[in-house]
Amino acid sequence: MDNPIGNRSLMLRYILLAVGWLSVALGVIGIFLPVLPTTPFLLLAAACFARSSPRFYRWLVEHPRLGPWIRDYLDGNGIPLKGKVYAIGLMWASILFSCYLVPLVWARGFMLTSAVLVTVYILRQKTLRKS
Repeated sequence: MDNPIGNRSLMLRYILLAVGWLSVALGVIGIFLPVLPTTPFLLLAAACFARSSPRFYRWLVEHPRLGPWIRDYLDGNGIPLKGKVYAIGLMWASILFSCYLVPLVWARGFMLTSAVLVTVYILRQKTLRKS
C-alpha cells in the first residue's frame, strides 16, 4: 500500500527543487540582463533548497559568485538598491498586467493587496551599501 503522505512530501521536494533551480537560472541570467533581478531569485532558490536539499542549499550559499548575494541578506546586511528597484518594479508591472487580464474584482483586490504588502516588506529591509 502506498503512503500518500510520503508521496506528497516527495512530490513537494521535487517541486521545491525545480523551483529552486529555475530561480538559480533566472538569478544568473539577471546578473547579465538588467531587466531581471538577481537577489530575489537567488533568495527564492535558497528558500526552496533549504526545505528540499541541504546539499544544494550549502552549494548556493557557499558559491563564490552567487553566495554573497544571499549571505548579505541572511547576515542582515540588506538588499542592494538595484535589487529592490528591480524586484518592486517587475512585481508591479506583472501585477498591473495581471489586473488588466483578470476581470474578477476580488482577484484584482487580492493581487494589489499582495503587491502593496510585498512592496512595504522590501522597502523596510535594510539597503545594502557598497563598501
